Amino acid sequence: MSDLDPVHDALERLEWADGKAGDDSPATRWRAVTRRTALTGGAAGIAAAMLSACGSSKSNGTPTATAAAGGGSGVFAQEGRPKFVLVNHVTTNPFFVPTKYGAEDACKLLGCSYQWTGSENSNVSEMVNAMNTAITGGADGIGVCLVDKKAFNAPTDAAMKARIPVVAYNADEPSNHRLAYIGQDLFLSGQEMGRRIVDLVPSGDVALFIATPGSANIQPRIDGARDTIKKSGKGITAHVIATGAAVPAELSVIDSYATGHPGTKGYFAVDAGSTQGLAQTIQKHGLRQKGVKGGGYDLTPVTQKLLAGDQIDFTIDQQPYLQGFLPILQLFMYKASGGLSGIADTNTGLKFLDKTTVRTYNTTKSRYEGTSSSAGVAKA
Repeated sequence: MSDLDPVHDALERLEWADGKAGDDSPATRWRAVTRRTALTGGAAGIAAAMLSACGSSKSNGTPTATAAAGGGSGVFAQEGRPKFVLVNHVTTNPFFVPTKYGAEDACKLLGCSYQWTGSENSNVSEMVNAMNTAITGGADGIGVCLVDKKAFNAPTDAAMKARIPVVAYNADEPSNHRLAYIGQDLFLSGQEMGRRIVDLVPSGDVALFIATPGSANIQPRIDGARDTIKKSGKGITAHVIATGAAVPAELSVIDSYATGHPGTKGYFAVDAGSTQGLAQTIQKHGLRQKGVKGGGYDLTPVTQKLLAGDQIDFTIDQQPYLQGFLPILQLFMYKASGGLSGIADTNTGLKFLDKTTVRTYNTTKSRYEGTSSSAGVAKA
């Protein structure tokens, strides 16, 4: 049986139905042509994809290699290898290891490539320069963390004018003319963390640690948490402490704070580095034995182990892998479809993990959480 036999059967049924209708207007004829083109073209693409993924079989059952060059070109009829650029604010931060894996995997599937660039320490000027370089270099699409309310407006407009699509990931600014945002609902997630804090701490001082105050990827979380704490009416006093963009410096700041503020009832953070640092600090000073609570965001290997060891109460998974995979997918689809498809706001989630539910993360290794460079999921 031919790969296209089901489509040929469908075409015969369409022709019968069109003939029965008796309408031979130009609009009807054009509709019939486009419908048949879509069916035959779609079938060819699907067949190519299936053959590429699974291999075809000879009459004796021996598989033959039929991998299509160019990844998704057999499905999307995409010419060449599109080149995309992801502009990041902390390019070496461990949180974004799975994000880069996600982008790499999407490129392997689709037959495109990407560049990881930006700043190591949330320097907005460096990020803007990287974005401008991507524009002048003729990138086929740009993904950018919109960590500033205004700085990226001009380069985004310049990119769109040059017909280079722009999407935001991990951090968003709705006033920017980006096409879509892929990431967590940041203010809402902060509110939800605030509810956990209110449940855990009856009253007293709590520390809220933030790497870079004002940064649009984490400031909304602090704002959301403080909003919930204030509205709770409980006797909780929240203190906001800046820790810096570098992970070692974050640990140092948190450790010093713990030494100088022994009466603090809870340690909470809105970024990966600070969360890891507060968990390490709580363990170092034996604060759990004193009833101190703790929690934050993201899943570094250190955070996962200390959460499983009951050194903190929770962490929040926002699926960083998808924040690399989906921008590439959307930009590719947008280019392949000529701007007709591909772009969609995507909330990558708000998943609270505790010492029980984090066990799966500790007993497996995968690219999805940045704990392995190998494909698939393996036992740790």
